[in-house]
Amino acid sequence: LSILLSLLVPAHATRSPDCGGILTPSGLSYCKSGPRMSHAASREGRQQRLSVRRNQVTSVTVAELTLTLIPDAGLRLSIDVDLGITPAPSTTKVMRLSILSDLHVEMNPEGNLEMVTSACKTSMEEMQSTEEMESKSSSSDVEKDINVDKICLEVSKLLLLPNEQLMSLTAQFPVTPSCQVQYLPLAAPMFSEQGITISLQTTFQVVGMAIPLPVSPVPFSMPEPATSSPSHLTLAFSEHFYTSLFFALEMAGAFNMTIPVSRASEGNNPPLPRQMGSLFQEDLPVTLQAVFRSTPRVVLEEGKAALKLFLTAHVGAGSPAFQNFLSVNVDMTAGLLLSVTDTRMMISAAGIEEVELSLAASDVGPVPAALLEELFLPTIRVEVPAQMNVVLSEGIFLPHISSFTYTDVNVVIHKDYVLVPCNLKLQVRPG
Repeated sequence: LSILLSLLVPAHATRSPDCGGILTPSGLSYCKSGPRMSHAASREGRQQRLSVRRNQVTSVTVAELTLTLIPDAGLRLSIDVDLGITPAPSTTKVMRLSILSDLHVEMNPEGNLEMVTSACKTSMEEMQSTEEMESKSSSSDVEKDINVDKICLEVSKLLLLPNEQLMSLTAQFPVTPSCQVQYLPLAAPMFSEQGITISLQTTFQVVGMAIPLPVSPVPFSMPEPATSSPSHLTLAFSEHFYTSLFFALEMAGAFNMTIPVSRASEGNNPPLPRQMGSLFQEDLPVTLQAVFRSTPRVVLEEGKAALKLFLTAHVGAGSPAFQNFLSVNVDMTAGLLLSVTDTRMMISAAGIEEVELSLAASDVGPVPAALLEELFLPTIRVEVPAQMNVVLSEGIFLPHISSFTYTDVNVVIHKDYVLVPCNLKLQVRPG
């Protein structure tokens, strides 16, 4: 398998996006309103080695911090900081330091998104003072004393935490013990009045090697964002995203099934037809070993998701030596239920809509279709989705950054794609 994958991977080295997200202005406002950014700004100010002559900075307080979307450009960061100044014993003044910096997001050589500063400027004004008289030059004196020109160099330090969180977007997440998923940005985000749009491509690794995913028949692009969305974030997933997930799980062998054949109503093994039973000197339980003969396919329609499965069930008996005497092709369609818990999408097969059995190979002569259905259909209808749901029960991690989870989630299925409008929730950790 490893040799095969290594030969196939270069063929699909570049692919189009299959998912992404739109961070709305309300989501951006929530991100900056968290306690961390303002706390970091105040802490950074307190830690500055400011050039002090006759003035002493006794307090640093962030009065206001805003992030504004600049369409087609990036963000504008505005910070108002109140500095408590003690120019002489028993006197205090408060100076308002205003910092205005433009930010943009670029991709670094490692393929991670990174926020950087540009076009920074500062200004200073006096807010209040306990001195009876102040010279007109006091503000400029303070600016010189704290070396305000160097403040812009320190703004980049405020971006350390956001950039760490952006790096966590490309982390590998486990799907099964041998299969991992990773979301990779294809380019720097797009900025518009509707929000910040990021296009991602999904990659899967099986036993540590990237696998070549099937090529999407339809190129996917992020849906046009709504003019005004009450949600913080809207995630979008293409039909191909879900097909790729099932393909990766199939490649990892997660869907290989061994199914004991029994009647669901009686719990007994069905009698083997005479020509099958004559193969064995004693009664043996019949089992199915089901494998995929073609990639599972997910089909999305308005308000509905379906999973199409193409299996070959090898029918046999004996343990541990399995003796196969019959192979049956199974084509079935199951409904898919989609929901989100925290940062995982929960997927389950529910409600078999169609099942078709046909004889693929037989060592016991022809077997009528009606007999195949009588023998195996009840078990297949129950066991195939049940065993798949065991594999899917942990869900799949969605694209997310550390410290944030999703709340107020709504999953909306459209033709060819799924939208997940949701709000963000910051997980505040002690310390």
